[in-house]
Amino acid sequence: MIRFLGNIEARADAKGRVFIPATFRKQLQAASEERLIMRKDVFQDCLTLYPESVWNEELNELRSRLNKWNSKHQLIFRQFVSDVEVVTPDSNGRILIPKRYMQICSIHGDIRFIGIDNKIEIWAKERAEQPFMSPEEFGAALEEIMNDDNKQDGER
Repeated sequence: MIRFLGNIEARADAKGRVFIPATFRKQLQAASEERLIMRKDVFQDCLTLYPESVWNEELNELRSRLNKWNSKHQLIFRQFVSDVEVVTPDSNGRILIPKRYMQICSIHGDIRFIGIDNKIEIWAKERAEQPFMSPEEFGAALEEIMNDDNKQDGER
């Protein structure tokens, strides 16, 4: 099972090439993942890299929830799958971020890779604090979630 953990700074060159952090490359190699699926995140101004097997699982889950005879569901599926790039790291562990993605996510050099369990987010460095809560907010939210879970367990 793939688990990407960490928050790692890197730099994209003028052509958009960037080295995948070694710790993430090791995870990909251990799982025999050669190809990655890159797409603009649905909710945030970052890119998401999915190992191909993870992408296929998420795509299958989405497909199972959609009705192929519903026009809105067709639009959702089309939009989700149409704007993706299949990227394969070169022998040095570098990938190319397409220019359109660099523009959409305001990536101009310094970036941050954030491991999010089974996928990786790529953020422009100046936006890299956006996906995080303050320590106080995080502590309160985590406590609330854990307490809610304990209440549910006690009610059973």
